Amino acid sequence: MRTLSKRTQYALRALYALARQSSKHPVLIAELSQSEDIPRKFLEQILLQLKQKGLVDSRRGRNGGYFLTQTTDSITLGAIIRAIDGPLAPLPCASESKFRKCDECPDIRFCGTRLIMREVRDATAAILDHTTLADVNRKVDEARSEAEPGDELMYYI
Repeated sequence: MRTLSKRTQYALRALYALARQSSKHPVLIAELSQSEDIPRKFLEQILLQLKQKGLVDSRRGRNGGYFLTQTTDSITLGAIIRAIDGPLAPLPCASESKFRKCDECPDIRFCGTRLIMREVRDATAAILDHTTLADVNRKVDEARSEAEPGDELMYYI
């Protein structure tokens, strides 16, 4: 199955942080880079891409920085992932927006792999297109409030 690119993972983290600040003030790239542990140059490229897709905007000068262009409950994870990585479908023949027949497929109408990958795409889209930045931050807050002291994940070898 297709995994999220590092670029998309960083974009999501940056937007979760901007969502937490949405009612306060624009956030400087340096501040965002440090707080989210994202390499600054990489973050600049990501924010520029998100700006071109209309998800964030920036303000120059004093009190400048990046901010969301929409409310946190209207930006979905599906929109963010598509803005960075493109279609959600694991195969081009299963995509709604960037459909392309696979070279090795003799008859797309009866391709079992395509039929199942459409279901995977639809299930993925159903979750990601109905989960907003506000939903994710709410879930994180709930997880934090339910965590017991000493509940850190332990990795044993």
